[in-house]
Amino acid sequence: MSETFAVIHAGHAAPGSSAPATQRKVAHRGGARNPSAERIAERFAHYFVRAEVIWGDTNVYLKPEGVLEVVRYLHDDAAEQYDYLVDVTAVEYRDLELPVEMVWHLRSIPYRRFVRLKSPLPKGQPLRVPSVWPVYMSADWLERECYDMFGIVFEGHPDLRRILMWEQYKEGYPLRKDFPLRGRFSRAEQLRQALTQNPEAKYSMEELSIADAFEDLPRDMRQRLAGGERTGE
Repeated sequence: MSETFAVIHAGHAAPGSSAPATQRKVAHRGGARNPSAERIAERFAHYFVRAEVIWGDTNVYLKPEGVLEVVRYLHDDAAEQYDYLVDVTAVEYRDLELPVEMVWHLRSIPYRRFVRLKSPLPKGQPLRVPSVWPVYMSADWLERECYDMFGIVFEGHPDLRRILMWEQYKEGYPLRKDFPLRGRFSRAEQLRQALTQNPEAKYSMEELSIADAFEDLPRDMRQRLAGGERTGE
């Protein structure tokens, strides 16, 4: 049985939607809020902290424990339909008094809306927030990267482990402001740790055998590659 593919047009759900246009002369602060911010403030008053408009984008600040509930509402409610998780990231400021900020970028394609959710995580306390993976499965690797770089624990994530650094990496979290530029260990120690890892424990033999494909290339191509020639560009 054949299935038809339904094309989703951006903005089709918004009444009187017009063609998108680049905003001009956008004020640094102030301006019209995304209507979703008002509904969040009303519906989730116990989690809502504040909302502001910066360079035309609406930022909604929430208490950490309410993030998953708000995200589920934004995704499931017919009047919201935030069907695209753009990014999950974090910000740590140099000011030691300021908290670490968790940041979620959500976009509603049907309504052509964008909202940025933020949640402050005070320093000196465990950096923990609910995972939004139960709503957006695409959060899997995004949250793992944030955990790897900032040390933020996403409660409810199905497989929270490092994704950029190796799992036995002991130097901390590279995007934290207290992380030394050259790392906590010497370059020799970093190299030693990398060389002691066992790649066969993480990759299949089929994946590892790709490296052997070099020997199957024609001799002239191997010589060009060995000489540093860049191909395929």
